Amino acid sequence: MGQTGLKVTGVPVAVLGAGAWGTAVAIALAQRHPVKLWGRNSEAMQRAQSARENHDYLPGLPFPELLEAVHDFDAAVEYGKHGLLIAACPVAGLRPLAQKLQNYQPGHLVWLCKGFEGGASMLPHQIVAEELGRDFIGGALYGPSFAQEFARGLPCALTIASHDPALREKVVRIAHGGSVRVYTSDDVTGVEVGGAVKNIMAIATGIADGLGLGMNARAALITRGLAEISRLGVALGGHAETFMGLTGVGDLILTCTGDLSRNRKVGLGLAAGKPLQQIVDELGHVAEGVPCARSVRALAARMQIDMPITNAVAGVLFDGDNAREMVARLLARDPRDENA
Repeated sequence: MGQTGLKVTGVPVAVLGAGAWGTAVAIALAQRHPVKLWGRNSEAMQRAQSARENHDYLPGLPFPELLEAVHDFDAAVEYGKHGLLIAACPVAGLRPLAQKLQNYQPGHLVWLCKGFEGGASMLPHQIVAEELGRDFIGGALYGPSFAQEFARGLPCALTIASHDPALREKVVRIAHGGSVRVYTSDDVTGVEVGGAVKNIMAIATGIADGLGLGMNARAALITRGLAEISRLGVALGGHAETFMGLTGVGDLILTCTGDLSRNRKVGLGLAAGKPLQQIVDELGHVAEGVPCARSVRALAARMQIDMPITNAVAGVLFDGDNAREMVARLLARDPRDENA
Protein backbone atom coordinates (compact mmCIF):
# COMPACT_ATOMS: atom_id res chain seq x y z
CA MET A 1 0.00 0.00 0.00
CA GLY A 2 2.98 2.32 -0.01
CA GLN A 3 2.73 3.18 3.70
CA THR A 4 4.17 0.09 5.37
CA GLY A 5 6.36 0.61 8.38
CA LEU A 6 4.47 3.68 9.59
CA LYS A 7 3.67 3.78 13.29
CA VAL A 8 0.04 3.20 14.30
CA THR A 9 -0.93 6.29 16.27
CA GLY A 10 -4.38 5.11 17.24
CA VAL A 11 -6.37 8.27 16.44
CA PRO A 12 -10.00 7.20 15.82
CA VAL A 13 -11.33 8.22 12.41
CA ALA A 14 -14.87 7.94 11.05
CA VAL A 15 -15.53 8.34 7.31
CA LEU A 16 -19.20 9.05 6.62
CA GLY A 17 -19.81 7.89 3.08
CA ALA A 18 -18.63 4.67 1.45
CA GLY A 19 -18.31 5.67 -2.18
CA ALA A 20 -15.03 5.45 -4.08
CA TRP A 21 -13.31 8.48 -2.53
CA GLY A 22 -14.59 7.86 0.99
CA THR A 23 -13.43 4.25 0.79
CA ALA A 24 -10.04 5.30 -0.59
CA VAL A 25 -9.48 7.80 2.22
CA ALA A 26 -10.55 5.18 4.77
CA ILE A 27 -8.10 2.64 3.32
CA ALA A 28 -5.24 5.14 3.29
CA LEU A 29 -5.83 6.38 6.85
CA ALA A 30 -6.29 2.86 8.18
CA GLN A 31 -2.63 2.15 7.43
CA ARG A 32 -1.94 3.97 10.72
CA HIS A 33 -5.26 4.73 12.43
CA PRO A 34 -8.35 2.73 13.39
CA VAL A 35 -11.09 3.75 10.95
CA LYS A 36 -14.82 3.16 10.79
CA LEU A 37 -16.24 3.50 7.26
CA TRP A 38 -19.97 4.21 7.40
CA GLY A 39 -22.41 3.66 4.55
CA ARG A 40 -26.20 3.96 4.32
CA ASN A 41 -26.78 0.55 2.74
CA SER A 42 -26.59 -2.02 5.53
CA GLU A 43 -26.29 -5.00 3.17
CA ALA A 44 -23.50 -3.35 1.20
CA MET A 45 -21.58 -2.55 4.35
CA GLN A 46 -22.01 -6.08 5.65
CA ARG A 47 -20.69 -7.42 2.33
CA ALA A 48 -17.76 -5.02 2.44
CA GLN A 49 -16.88 -5.99 6.00
CA SER A 50 -17.14 -9.70 5.20
CA ALA A 51 -15.20 -9.51 1.93
CA ARG A 52 -12.73 -6.93 3.35
CA GLU A 53 -13.14 -4.75 0.28
CA ASN A 54 -15.74 -2.38 -1.21
CA HIS A 55 -16.53 -4.35 -4.33
CA ASP A 56 -19.14 -1.81 -5.49
CA TYR A 57 -16.71 1.12 -5.71
CA LEU A 58 -13.10 -0.05 -5.29
CA PRO A 59 -12.95 -3.74 -6.21
CA GLY A 60 -9.66 -5.48 -5.69
CA LEU A 61 -8.37 -3.07 -3.06
CA PRO A 62 -8.37 -4.89 0.30
CA PHE A 63 -9.21 -3.27 3.60
CA PRO A 64 -6.35 -2.87 6.09
CA GLU A 65 -6.72 -4.59 9.43
CA LEU A 66 -7.63 -1.32 11.15
CA LEU A 67 -10.58 -0.57 8.82
CA GLU A 68 -14.11 -1.58 9.78
CA ALA A 69 -17.14 -1.11 7.52
CA VAL A 70 -20.23 -0.24 9.58
CA HIS A 71 -23.86 0.76 9.16
CA ASP A 72 -24.44 2.13 12.67
CA PHE A 73 -24.42 5.92 12.17
CA ASP A 74 -24.54 6.70 15.90
CA ALA A 75 -21.53 4.55 16.65
CA ALA A 76 -19.54 5.92 13.72
CA VAL A 77 -20.12 9.55 14.69
CA GLU A 78 -19.38 8.98 18.35
CA TYR A 79 -16.18 7.24 17.32
CA GLY A 80 -15.00 10.00 14.97
CA LYS A 81 -15.89 12.80 17.40
CA HIS A 82 -12.91 11.83 19.51
CA GLY A 83 -10.46 11.89 16.60
CA LEU A 84 -11.38 12.93 13.07
CA LEU A 85 -14.84 13.02 11.50
CA ILE A 86 -14.88 13.06 7.69
CA ALA A 87 -17.88 13.63 5.40
CA ALA A 88 -17.37 11.73 2.16
CA CYS A 89 -20.78 12.21 0.56
CA PRO A 90 -21.48 14.05 -2.72
CA VAL A 91 -22.16 17.76 -2.26
CA ALA A 92 -25.90 17.11 -2.71
CA GLY A 93 -25.79 14.93 0.39
CA LEU A 94 -23.82 17.31 2.60
CA ARG A 95 -26.80 19.26 3.91
CA PRO A 96 -28.79 16.15 4.93
CA LEU A 97 -25.67 14.77 6.59
CA ALA A 98 -25.01 18.03 8.45
CA GLN A 99 -28.63 18.04 9.60
CA LYS A 100 -28.21 14.52 10.96
CA LEU A 101 -25.13 15.67 12.84
CA GLN A 102 -26.98 18.46 14.64
CA ASN A 103 -27.97 16.12 17.46
CA TYR A 104 -24.46 14.79 18.03
CA GLN A 105 -22.47 17.95 18.84
CA PRO A 106 -19.58 16.65 16.73
CA GLY A 107 -17.27 19.60 17.39
CA HIS A 108 -15.63 19.45 13.99
CA LEU A 109 -16.11 18.06 10.49
CA VAL A 110 -13.84 17.68 7.46
CA TRP A 111 -15.53 17.28 4.07
CA LEU A 112 -14.25 15.80 0.82
CA CYS A 113 -17.11 16.74 -1.51
CA LYS A 114 -16.53 19.24 -4.32
CA GLY A 115 -19.20 21.35 -5.96
CA PHE A 116 -21.93 23.91 -5.49
CA GLU A 117 -25.29 23.04 -4.01
CA GLY A 118 -28.10 23.71 -6.48
CA GLY A 119 -30.51 26.61 -6.17
CA ALA A 120 -28.53 29.14 -4.19
CA SER A 121 -25.20 27.76 -5.55
CA MET A 122 -23.72 27.38 -2.08
CA LEU A 123 -20.24 26.06 -1.36
CA PRO A 124 -19.77 23.24 1.16
CA HIS A 125 -18.53 25.49 3.98
CA GLN A 126 -21.62 27.67 3.57
CA ILE A 127 -23.88 24.62 3.82
CA VAL A 128 -22.14 23.44 6.98
CA ALA A 129 -22.34 26.92 8.50
CA GLU A 130 -26.09 27.10 7.85
CA GLU A 131 -26.76 23.74 9.45
CA LEU A 132 -24.19 23.57 12.25
CA GLY A 133 -23.56 27.25 12.99
CA ARG A 134 -21.08 29.82 11.77
CA ASP A 135 -18.74 29.13 14.69
CA PHE A 136 -18.62 25.41 13.91
CA ILE A 137 -15.11 24.11 13.21
CA GLY A 138 -14.84 22.64 9.74
CA GLY A 139 -12.51 22.22 6.81
CA ALA A 140 -12.20 20.99 3.23
CA LEU A 141 -9.67 18.28 2.36
CA TYR A 142 -9.05 18.64 -1.37
CA GLY A 143 -6.38 18.13 -3.97
CA PRO A 144 -5.47 16.35 -7.19
CA SER A 145 -6.32 12.75 -6.34
CA PHE A 146 -7.96 9.75 -7.97
CA ALA A 147 -9.51 7.29 -5.53
CA GLN A 148 -7.92 4.18 -7.04
CA GLU A 149 -4.40 5.62 -6.88
CA PHE A 150 -4.86 7.03 -3.40
CA ALA A 151 -6.14 3.71 -2.05
CA ARG A 152 -3.16 1.91 -3.62
CA GLY A 153 -0.78 4.15 -1.72
CA LEU A 154 0.64 5.96 -4.73
CA PRO A 155 2.15 9.41 -4.00
CA CYS A 156 -0.39 12.19 -3.52
CA ALA A 157 -0.52 15.75 -2.17
CA LEU A 158 -3.63 17.25 -0.58
CA THR A 159 -4.62 20.55 1.03
CA ILE A 160 -6.62 20.96 4.22
CA ALA A 161 -8.37 24.32 4.14
CA SER A 162 -9.88 25.65 7.35
CA HIS A 163 -10.17 28.89 9.25
CA ASP A 164 -9.21 26.97 12.39
CA PRO A 165 -5.43 26.41 12.82
CA ALA A 166 -5.97 23.60 15.32
CA LEU A 167 -8.08 21.60 12.87
CA ARG A 168 -5.53 22.13 10.11
CA GLU A 169 -2.79 20.84 12.42
CA LYS A 170 -4.91 17.86 13.48
CA VAL A 171 -5.54 16.78 9.88
CA VAL A 172 -1.84 17.09 9.07
CA ARG A 173 -0.92 14.96 12.10
CA ILE A 174 -3.38 12.27 11.10
CA ALA A 175 -3.13 12.21 7.30
CA HIS A 176 0.40 13.40 6.48
CA GLY A 177 3.06 10.74 6.09
CA GLY A 178 4.28 7.95 3.88
CA SER A 179 3.08 8.57 0.34
CA VAL A 180 0.66 11.34 1.38
CA ARG A 181 1.70 14.98 1.78
CA VAL A 182 -0.79 17.37 3.34
CA TYR A 183 -0.46 21.14 2.99
CA THR A 184 -2.51 23.74 4.84
CA SER A 185 -4.52 26.78 3.75
CA ASP A 186 -6.89 29.25 5.37
CA ASP A 187 -8.53 30.07 2.01
CA VAL A 188 -11.56 27.81 2.29
CA THR A 189 -13.50 29.64 -0.44
CA GLY A 190 -10.66 29.53 -2.95
CA VAL A 191 -9.94 25.86 -2.31
CA GLU A 192 -13.61 24.94 -2.69
CA VAL A 193 -14.11 26.96 -5.88
CA GLY A 194 -11.07 25.34 -7.47
CA GLY A 195 -12.25 21.88 -6.51
CA ALA A 196 -15.73 22.50 -7.88
CA VAL A 197 -15.26 24.34 -11.17
CA LYS A 198 -12.38 22.19 -12.44
CA ASN A 199 -14.95 19.42 -12.97
CA ILE A 200 -16.77 21.57 -15.52
CA MET A 201 -13.50 22.19 -17.34
CA ALA A 202 -12.84 18.45 -17.40
CA ILE A 203 -16.12 17.94 -19.25
CA ALA A 204 -15.02 20.57 -21.77
CA THR A 205 -11.64 18.95 -22.34
CA GLY A 206 -13.30 15.55 -22.62
CA ILE A 207 -15.51 16.93 -25.38
CA ALA A 208 -12.48 18.36 -27.19
CA ASP A 209 -10.54 15.12 -26.86
CA GLY A 210 -13.54 13.10 -27.98
CA LEU A 211 -13.85 15.25 -31.08
CA GLY A 212 -10.18 14.68 -31.85
CA LEU A 213 -9.26 18.36 -31.64
CA GLY A 214 -5.74 17.65 -30.41
CA MET A 215 -3.53 18.50 -27.48
CA ASN A 216 -3.21 22.17 -28.48
CA ALA A 217 -6.95 22.58 -27.97
CA ARG A 218 -6.77 20.71 -24.68
CA ALA A 219 -4.02 23.00 -23.41
CA ALA A 220 -5.99 26.07 -24.43
CA LEU A 221 -9.12 24.86 -22.65
CA ILE A 222 -7.21 24.03 -19.47
CA THR A 223 -5.49 27.41 -19.44
CA ARG A 224 -8.59 29.45 -20.18
CA GLY A 225 -10.52 27.25 -17.78
CA LEU A 226 -8.10 28.24 -15.04
CA ALA A 227 -8.81 31.89 -15.88
CA GLU A 228 -12.55 31.27 -15.41
CA ILE A 229 -12.00 29.47 -12.12
CA SER A 230 -9.83 32.30 -10.85
CA ARG A 231 -12.31 35.01 -11.89
CA LEU A 232 -15.14 33.35 -10.04
CA GLY A 233 -13.04 32.40 -7.03
CA VAL A 234 -11.63 35.87 -6.48
CA ALA A 235 -15.08 37.42 -6.92
CA LEU A 236 -16.37 35.12 -4.16
CA GLY A 237 -13.53 36.09 -1.83
CA GLY A 238 -10.86 33.50 -2.64
CA HIS A 239 -7.17 34.32 -2.89
CA ALA A 240 -5.70 34.56 -6.40
CA GLU A 241 -2.63 32.53 -5.42
CA THR A 242 -4.77 29.59 -4.34
CA PHE A 243 -5.65 28.85 -7.95
CA MET A 244 -2.00 28.32 -8.79
CA GLY A 245 -1.73 25.59 -6.15
CA LEU A 246 -2.81 22.00 -5.62
CA THR A 247 -6.53 22.68 -5.44
CA GLY A 248 -6.43 25.02 -8.44
CA VAL A 249 -4.16 24.24 -11.35
CA GLY A 250 -3.08 20.90 -9.82
CA ASP A 251 -6.58 19.46 -9.55
CA LEU A 252 -7.52 21.02 -12.89
CA ILE A 253 -4.69 19.32 -14.79
CA LEU A 254 -5.39 15.94 -13.22
CA THR A 255 -9.12 16.00 -13.85
CA CYS A 256 -8.81 17.30 -17.40
CA THR A 257 -6.15 14.83 -18.53
CA GLY A 258 -6.46 11.69 -16.40
CA ASP A 259 -8.17 8.63 -17.83
CA LEU A 260 -9.72 7.93 -14.41
CA SER A 261 -11.58 11.26 -14.43
CA ARG A 262 -15.35 10.76 -14.34
CA ASN A 263 -16.02 14.26 -15.59
CA ARG A 264 -13.66 13.86 -18.53
CA LYS A 265 -15.54 10.64 -19.36
CA VAL A 266 -18.77 12.64 -19.43
CA GLY A 267 -17.23 14.94 -22.04
CA LEU A 268 -16.00 11.99 -24.09
CA GLY A 269 -19.50 10.54 -24.04
CA LEU A 270 -21.07 13.81 -25.11
CA ALA A 271 -18.61 14.07 -28.00
CA ALA A 272 -19.67 10.59 -29.09
CA GLY A 273 -23.30 11.73 -29.19
CA LYS A 274 -24.49 9.75 -26.19
CA PRO A 275 -27.44 11.07 -24.16
CA LEU A 276 -26.42 12.49 -20.80
CA GLN A 277 -28.51 10.01 -18.82
CA GLN A 278 -26.86 7.08 -20.58
CA ILE A 279 -23.43 8.50 -19.81
CA VAL A 280 -24.25 8.95 -16.13
CA ASP A 281 -25.77 5.46 -15.89
CA GLU A 282 -22.69 3.89 -17.48
CA LEU A 283 -20.38 5.70 -15.08
CA GLY A 284 -22.09 4.23 -12.02
CA HIS A 285 -20.52 7.03 -9.95
CA VAL A 286 -21.39 10.67 -9.34
CA ALA A 287 -19.84 13.11 -11.82
CA GLU A 288 -20.02 16.36 -9.86
CA GLY A 289 -19.32 18.51 -12.93
CA VAL A 290 -22.81 17.89 -14.28
CA PRO A 291 -24.89 19.55 -11.52
CA CYS A 292 -22.03 21.98 -10.88
CA ALA A 293 -22.28 23.34 -14.43
CA ARG A 294 -25.89 24.33 -13.88
CA SER A 295 -25.17 25.97 -10.52
CA VAL A 296 -22.08 27.85 -11.69
CA ARG A 297 -23.76 29.11 -14.85
CA ALA A 298 -26.56 30.58 -12.75
CA LEU A 299 -24.15 32.02 -10.20
CA ALA A 300 -21.94 33.61 -12.87
CA ALA A 301 -24.99 35.18 -14.51
CA ARG A 302 -26.15 36.66 -11.19
CA MET A 303 -22.67 38.02 -10.49
CA GLN A 304 -22.08 39.12 -14.10
CA ILE A 305 -18.86 37.11 -14.37
CA ASP A 306 -17.69 36.08 -17.84
CA MET A 307 -17.45 32.25 -17.93
CA PRO A 308 -17.75 31.20 -21.60
CA ILE A 309 -16.48 27.63 -21.18
CA THR A 310 -18.86 26.99 -18.30
CA ASN A 311 -21.76 28.42 -20.31
CA ALA A 312 -20.84 26.30 -23.32
CA VAL A 313 -20.64 23.09 -21.27
CA ALA A 314 -23.97 23.84 -19.57
CA GLY A 315 -25.51 24.42 -23.01
CA VAL A 316 -24.48 20.95 -24.16
CA LEU A 317 -25.56 19.32 -20.91
CA PHE A 318 -28.92 21.00 -20.44
CA ASP A 319 -29.98 22.97 -23.51
CA GLY A 320 -29.51 20.41 -26.25
CA ASP A 321 -26.55 22.23 -27.82
CA ASN A 322 -24.34 20.25 -30.16
CA ALA A 323 -20.85 19.49 -28.80
CA ARG A 324 -19.03 20.40 -32.01
CA GLU A 325 -21.00 23.63 -32.32
CA MET A 326 -20.07 24.43 -28.72
CA VAL A 327 -16.39 24.32 -29.63
CA ALA A 328 -16.99 26.40 -32.76
CA ARG A 329 -18.73 29.11 -30.73
CA LEU A 330 -15.84 29.25 -28.28
CA LEU A 331 -13.37 29.63 -31.14
CA ALA A 332 -15.50 32.35 -32.74
CA ARG A 333 -15.40 34.61 -29.68
CA ASP A 334 -13.88 38.04 -30.18
CA PRO A 335 -10.17 38.33 -29.29
CA ARG A 336 -9.30 39.91 -25.95
CA ASP A 337 -6.36 40.64 -23.68
CA GLU A 338 -5.34 37.37 -22.03
CA ASN A 339 -5.13 38.95 -18.58
CA ALA A 340 -8.38 40.89 -18.80
